Amino acid sequence: MWSKHVDTCLLKHMIDTLLVELLTEELPPKALKILGDAFGHEILNGLMRGQLKQRDPRGMEIFATPRRLAVVIPDVLTTAGDRETEVSGPSLKIGLDPNGNPTPALAGFAKKNGVSVESLEQRDTPKGKVFVARVTIPGLMLDATLSTIVAEAVKKLPIPKVMRWGDGEAQFVRPVHGLVMMHGLRVVPGEVLGLKSTNQTRGHRFLSAGPITLKHAGDYERALREEGKVVASFEVRRSEIVRTLNTVAGDGVELVATDALLDEIAALVEAPTVYAGEFSPEFLAVPQECLILSMQQHQKYLPLRDKANGRLLPRFLFVSNLKADNPSNIIHGNERVLRARLSDARFFYDQDRKIRLEARVPQLANVVYHNKLGSQLQRVERVQLLAGSIARKLGADALLAERAAWLSKADLLTGMVGEFPELQGTMGRYYALHDGEPREVADAIDAHYRPRFAGDALPDGPVAAAVALADKLDALAGLFGIGQVPTGDKDPFGLRRAALGMIRILIERDLPLSLHELVNAAFAGYDRGIGDARTDLQIFIFDRLGGYLRDRGYTTLEVESVVSLRPVQISLVPRQVEAVRAFNTLPEAQSLAAANKRVVNILKQAEAKGESFMDAEADKLKEPAERALFDALRSTSRQAASLFSQGDFTGYLKSFAVLKSPVDAFFDSVMVMVDDQALRQNRLALLADLRREMNQVADISKLAA
Repeated sequence: MWSKHVDTCLLKHMIDTLLVELLTEELPPKALKILGDAFGHEILNGLMRGQLKQRDPRGMEIFATPRRLAVVIPDVLTTAGDRETEVSGPSLKIGLDPNGNPTPALAGFAKKNGVSVESLEQRDTPKGKVFVARVTIPGLMLDATLSTIVAEAVKKLPIPKVMRWGDGEAQFVRPVHGLVMMHGLRVVPGEVLGLKSTNQTRGHRFLSAGPITLKHAGDYERALREEGKVVASFEVRRSEIVRTLNTVAGDGVELVATDALLDEIAALVEAPTVYAGEFSPEFLAVPQECLILSMQQHQKYLPLRDKANGRLLPRFLFVSNLKADNPSNIIHGNERVLRARLSDARFFYDQDRKIRLEARVPQLANVVYHNKLGSQLQRVERVQLLAGSIARKLGADALLAERAAWLSKADLLTGMVGEFPELQGTMGRYYALHDGEPREVADAIDAHYRPRFAGDALPDGPVAAAVALADKLDALAGLFGIGQVPTGDKDPFGLRRAALGMIRILIERDLPLSLHELVNAAFAGYDRGIGDARTDLQIFIFDRLGGYLRDRGYTTLEVESVVSLRPVQISLVPRQVEAVRAFNTLPEAQSLAAANKRVVNILKQAEAKGESFMDAEADKLKEPAERALFDALRSTSRQAASLFSQGDFTGYLKSFAVLKSPVDAFFDSVMVMVDDQALRQNRLALLADLRREMNQVADISKLAA
């Protein structure tokens, strides 16, 4: 009996490393990293909620391979400590009878919580006094709760579609064939997804000798690597792959690989081995973008490029899940597969060039752009007119812009773009150059989709910018006109991306165009069939503009002070916001901002009462303070107007700092809303003049704390 009691006490206070692993069939590679991270953090959160994990969580290790999700968490308790809490019970009115004796309701509450009636306390609440019981809640036991924590973690994983297997009711993204739950040296009993926990895991499907029995939860990563030939950590495996790829590629050579491709490759293998292959140099006559996509998209191969000249090399690397003593068969097999893929790409390229782009344009009439907005040919016709109009405003060659717009969608009908939709625009450029089109036209065809994503390059030159703006404006106007407005996180037509791309082009290419005129011209391209959503579209664009500026480091108040004025020329906005930032450092800034806010409120209330006022008249000024403000404003405005016309927005705003004293004096000694109508309207007009003159760059009142 004594021995059993000691064992129970030792177990209750034991702290050790916890291991949880699900052994599965091959998991979706593009989702593996996300699934692994979510699995680990959900289990950690469950342990911390149950107070079974109380120390720094940074020691947690997450593991994810094609055939497993696992997490190792140090310093996990066998049993959480007891905790004190208070439970609210009946009110005094219900808990005591008229003689002050406990009622059956109060006695029942005390019994339910395992305390005596005498130990109950009284607490004041908004609804009156209530009885409160102090109770001790025994700590959760790991053995009793771990299965539930793991099962709940599995349910919360970001899995779009689950599947069932066998005769059971278990559901997961892939069939699960093993469960490991260990705390230190022992197996934590439990069942998840119809599987009982063990201390046995499995290594590589072919390289491992058999099941691996784990002696301690902390042995997991080492045992898998040494006995199972598996690199269990996703991050470690990916780093090893990248390091080996660069080593095998050699000096003067760079990998052509995105982070997403490297993530996917790391999610496809458990024991990565890098091999090098070759292909015939004759395929290099095909545009390298086609070759790269053929290698990356279908086969997950890594193309290689000469660092010196950027040209693709007739070599490639690939990552295998097997390490062979004689890899020649593996290499030759992959070379044969790639040869077939590149032959297809070359066939498409050769066939596409037999038909000129301009000959394909009429066929766009058979391609639906949107059932409410017509065909791709109708879209091209609208974009062509709009691109020409924008080019003329920019002083660019309108004929080149219109030609590029006319040909911009023709490559959608080519075999290469049909096989690789990601190459739309890119192949249009190659085919346009082959057809003898001017280089500016070809470049604009390629660039009119840009920027495709955050950080993407922008169109170069006014012709390309005109076509890119026209393409985005037409989409925004048409889809807003038929009510296809983004809502929440849903944006199926990429309108947020289109608006942000338009903003980037206008600002970062410093194009002196009126947003109002651009939006009007875009809607004018639709003769009928869509609603007038000009205002909604402009508000949408200004919202994106605000986000763009905040991402560049400006504060919400700085951004709002400018964007709230609905500026006409977007390209000037960053300079305006920068001017606001400089103005806000002046000692007079807050006082003038507060005064502006007061002016705005006075004028708003006056307008609501039907007051009308024009420009202030000097001969109607009575008080010295209002005459002083009138004179100071007139003098400062002349200087500020010159600075504004020169684009010196910082100097413009700073010039109004001298108005602090006359403005303060005006509000200290002048009553605006007097009974004398003429005097009242003149003073309101003076304030309106002040608001107009000071707020041409930004609404200074937005800066008031």
